[in-house]
Amino acid sequence: MKLAVLAALAGSAAAFAPSPVAQTKTALSADFSKELGAQMPLGFWDPLGMMADADQDEFDRLRWVELKHGRVAMLAVTGYLVTYAGVRFPGAEDIPSGFAALDAIPGMVWAQMIATWTMMEAANQDQYAAPWGTNQNALGDSPAEFKGDFRNGALDFGWSKLSDDAKMRKRAIELNQGRAAQMGILGLMVHEKLGNVDNLLPPHF
Repeated sequence: MKLAVLAALAGSAAAFAPSPVAQTKTALSADFSKELGAQMPLGFWDPLGMMADADQDEFDRLRWVELKHGRVAMLAVTGYLVTYAGVRFPGAEDIPSGFAALDAIPGMVWAQMIATWTMMEAANQDQYAAPWGTNQNALGDSPAEFKGDFRNGALDFGWSKLSDDAKMRKRAIELNQGRAAQMGILGLMVHEKLGNVDNLLPPHF
């Protein structure tokens, strides 16, 4: 558990390096301090020095890693709070919340969950460069505006009508919420293992 917590803290520290732009930079000329995500109160924060010798491609890769971890963490916090509050699918009323659920979930449910995760992972990507950005397929050039833009010309939700400033604000909001969620789910897991999560979340709040 200690190793997992240390690994999570290291990943979270790296997560606060800011976001990608279109132009190409070399490691010597790169200035990431003005990228999206370098904002108050920490500004450009790279305590592990991961950006010291990084070029733009490496920066973009790490930014996508942060963005994806943040999205997963937001789902994790939501799932933790919902199940902790006692909400269950029909037939799962006896499944506990938190880590205790790992041993209580039947094997067939695990298989269904893994299949669902696999389908979600396959669908939630840039389909113009699938699989997972390793191939330029026959669909043509990707319309994605940044790594993590998975609209694929379909689910737009009004994004294309926003101004450039509004898009940057919304991307900054997503980054910040993802960062907060990474800290949040880590805190919930640690306090559950410490046995005092009820002090943070009263039973069936």
